[in-house]
Amino acid sequence: MARYTGPTTKIARKFGDPIFGADKAFEKKNYPPGQHGQMKKRRKKSEYGVQLLEKQKAKYTYGLLEKQFLNTFKRAVRKKGITGEILLQLLESRLDNVVFRLGIAPTRRAARQLVGHRHITVNDKVVNIPSYTVRPGDIIGVREKSKSLEVIEDSLASRSVSFSWLEWDQDMKKGKFMNLPEREEIPENIKEQLIVELYSK
Repeated sequence: MARYTGPTTKIARKFGDPIFGADKAFEKKNYPPGQHGQMKKRRKKSEYGVQLLEKQKAKYTYGLLEKQFLNTFKRAVRKKGITGEILLQLLESRLDNVVFRLGIAPTRRAARQLVGHRHITVNDKVVNIPSYTVRPGDIIGVREKSKSLEVIEDSLASRSVSFSWLEWDQDMKKGKFMNLPEREEIPENIKEQLIVELYSK
């Protein structure tokens, strides 16, 4: 399956959570999509079904394909510590996600596009790989030629949320990845333990 490029509201409704950010359409239709979406009696999901849904939710939230997500999970397993927490830290360390968190792009989709189109630098070198792993101490910036791009300027102008593991310099249009975030600092509503249980079967 290729990367999903369809309506984001439909996916958010599937999970019952606005995973792509504030969404008026989601608020209006806060029930699953499809002809049976409004049925009051819905079949109870199995344990496997609940775990699978949580994995799909994380996958869509961070914009990964199945194989990419599995490889990220395998990396998390190889590291020492709590696998679920490490998985989320690895997802948060992706360059496209960091660009989004810094407010350079309004969505992760837009962040992936900016990275792919060579508008983003890491330690003053252009990096065009969205899955690039950002390490503590790395400086993420906007390429000099791209600083006047409308999408970047608009996104930074409406930037309202800051994160404790990221530092942003508005004048230089550069941010620093200070450290890996703790689980309680990551705002995503994901039950990572269910994903660990799913892959551990």
